Amino acid sequence: MTMDKKLIRKIRRNMNLEEMTSLCSGKTAWETMNYPQYGIESVVMADGPHGLRVEELECALGMPEAKPATCFPPAVLTACSWDAALLEKIGATIAIEARAEGVDLILGPGINIKRSPLCGRNFEYFSEDPLLSGTLGKHFILGAKNQNVGTTIKHFLANNQETHRMTVNEKIDERALREIYLKGFEIAIKESQPMAVMCSYNSVNGKFLSQNSYFLTKILREEWGFEGIVISDWGAVYDRVKGVAAGLDLEMPGNGGINNEKIFDRIKEGRLKITTLNAMVERLIDFSFKAKENRRQHEEIPVINVKKHHEIAKMAAAESMVLLKNEDKTLPINQEKIKELAIIGCMAFDPRYQGSGSSKINPYRIDDAYDRIKELAEPDIQILPHQGYVHEELIEQACLGEEAIELATKSDMALMFLGLPDRYESEGYDRTNLNLPENQIELIHKICEVQPNTVVILSNGGVVDMSWADKPKAIVEMFLGGQAGGGAIADLLFGKANFCGKLTETIPMKLEDTPSYINFPGIQDEVIYGESIFVGYRYYDYTKKEVRYPFGFGLSYTSFHYEGLENQDLCFDTNNSFEVKCRVTNTGDRDGKEILQLYTGKKNTKITRPLRELRHFKKVFIPAGKSVEVSFEISQEDFNYYNPSTQKWEHEGGIHEIYIGSSSQDLPVVFEVSLPDNTWSPLTQYSYLSDFERSARGRVIIKILLSGFEEAMGQNLDANDAFFMAMLKGSPLRKLVEFSNGIFSEESIEKILYLVNKNASLEGLTFEDLIAVKEKKKGWINSFFSRNDDQTIGINSKVRDIVNNEDAMKILRNYFEADAFDSEYLQIAIRMGVCFDKAQKLLPDDFFSDEMLALIDLDFKNLAKKK
Repeated sequence: MTMDKKLIRKIRRNMNLEEMTSLCSGKTAWETMNYPQYGIESVVMADGPHGLRVEELECALGMPEAKPATCFPPAVLTACSWDAALLEKIGATIAIEARAEGVDLILGPGINIKRSPLCGRNFEYFSEDPLLSGTLGKHFILGAKNQNVGTTIKHFLANNQETHRMTVNEKIDERALREIYLKGFEIAIKESQPMAVMCSYNSVNGKFLSQNSYFLTKILREEWGFEGIVISDWGAVYDRVKGVAAGLDLEMPGNGGINNEKIFDRIKEGRLKITTLNAMVERLIDFSFKAKENRRQHEEIPVINVKKHHEIAKMAAAESMVLLKNEDKTLPINQEKIKELAIIGCMAFDPRYQGSGSSKINPYRIDDAYDRIKELAEPDIQILPHQGYVHEELIEQACLGEEAIELATKSDMALMFLGLPDRYESEGYDRTNLNLPENQIELIHKICEVQPNTVVILSNGGVVDMSWADKPKAIVEMFLGGQAGGGAIADLLFGKANFCGKLTETIPMKLEDTPSYINFPGIQDEVIYGESIFVGYRYYDYTKKEVRYPFGFGLSYTSFHYEGLENQDLCFDTNNSFEVKCRVTNTGDRDGKEILQLYTGKKNTKITRPLRELRHFKKVFIPAGKSVEVSFEISQEDFNYYNPSTQKWEHEGGIHEIYIGSSSQDLPVVFEVSLPDNTWSPLTQYSYLSDFERSARGRVIIKILLSGFEEAMGQNLDANDAFFMAMLKGSPLRKLVEFSNGIFSEESIEKILYLVNKNASLEGLTFEDLIAVKEKKKGWINSFFSRNDDQTIGINSKVRDIVNNEDAMKILRNYFEADAFDSEYLQIAIRMGVCFDKAQKLLPDDFFSDEMLALIDLDFKNLAKKK
């Protein structure tokens, strides 16, 4: 939607400076400033990642009460659907409720990466993978946009912990930023263009996001083409004037214009460019006009169909819950075999369905699992309910546990509803461990001892330690189910619906195995992202570390078989893409949905990179006994990594693998594809000599250089001096000047760079053409990597240095026969770069004794005295 830029500019020119600066912060906590005389109306906002939170009543302490709204499952669960269409449906439904409440801008979705499972706000985020996060966020935005309601993608950038979140400085390398923490935002912003981007509280590499021009302007606007406004997280502004210069358009919440006066004063003083403010004001006017146009598209206020929206919330929960374990096909519950069913755990009756903090919804209704289970079970199954535990750990609970165990003993199956109490995880603080409460863990062990058919159903906003996973027969991870989660889990347990959710974050064996363990949450106000790009499954796969349940894992009541389709032309077409296909067969007796995951990798990579990275995914419905063919369009971007040296996305040439399967560790279909090496960048004087081997012209010049070195040394370098070759290729081109005692000059370097980077003819090029001095200087090759030509020779000197010193060789000839200097022992010592005394220990005593070494040492010392 493009507004009239000329009109916007005209309005801005008619505004005085005070009016312009007043637009730069909110009018209230949830509204922007309005100027009816200019046609500028307030934009109304509300929290809304998984439902609308419109504040209704002020309260003295804590969060104000909110109007009723549909509470959908938070992102921690809906992400496990891997279903773009579902997220679009959720976004559209929340947008309908927003229109009904007069809300123009939803403050969501949140797509921050789950760097650590301890982050207290992980329930609001989708995944540890940026592609999945960005794709699902994009479709949420598109769903709301289809209903003409704006969205705010957040929290830009790297809001990956709650500890010291307002001041923490996160040190993140450029490659990790590009490949992990920026990537999800890039996908969603480029492909859906939300109305707003919310900047986070934290600093990245020493600068607060709210005043960081590199992220807010260079990347967000100049690189990605973002056209909306940048809004602060509530209270994330530190220096408002620096924020204006960096590209922060709107400060929220309103604060009585305190910071607006600073902007006004700096403009008057000439310390802030008026052109910067002009551009910002025009974006804010455009923002208001877009909201007004959205309202015009739907002038009639919708009536919320509470029942319909509840059913959508239930569908979202059922499509997303993950079956982690199902030994002996314990589930679904067989109503012919199970006659007495124990339901244990207070979460069955009083469910935990959302997280705490700014996104907390006041739901229209709440379904608990117990009521729906009872409805499905009776009259065939007798229900034996028991609370089992209470969340207040200070209360004596021994009798509760004993009663629950007795009940489980009498039953044919026990359903244990467990999880993290509300206070364990929230916006504002992080967890310190992954454990369930001790009383719940103890109850798992005791009930599983007396009841072999035990099913554990978990409610939690972040993954938990499952050291007890071998005890129950079945485990269901329902995360936070939203207001209809209780009905959804009951339908799944009884087989009224089939499980099809899969994990979007790895469940580790223990907290200490997680990639950020030693660097989370950092020291006071600083945290180092030492794991770099190796977040989540990227780390576990690369280090071959065992996990409890891998990324992308999830069971079904049916089974699927994968097979690759042969005779596919895996060559890039004119659009730099090609198609890969595979066939998936439902080999079970129930209809089901499967989530196909496609990863790419390279086995013989020269780049430190993950073994595999998620590039595409699709969720497909497959009837029992039927097969479907699924295709993916692959582009060269699917093989890219970010090169911080060239500041570009690049790919390696050579053979790459394409993997397709059901999780990051179950990938039965493998294809190979060859990519050309087209990542050559012009070399500089600081490029390494090994970089020359990446192009045909570079390889020619390296060959000519080596021929000159071989002539000077009188030997074949490849075969006889691995050390020399390693040092040569590991040196910057510029170092040839110093290392060669002037054989190479600055002019020589410039000539070499011209020849390798341009198209000049290399025919007939010789070593003499590349050097500055045609006369060979005596001994220059011996000091190629050392400026210390007068270094004293001793028995602790390297063998290669001794054999290149004539005075030292005269001494050695007094001790060894002539054929000793042609022996394989000596050549090995030279190639390995070992010291003379160490070489002696490797040789037979009759060839080189300790007494001989002592005499040679004395002669070397006398030689040094003479010098």
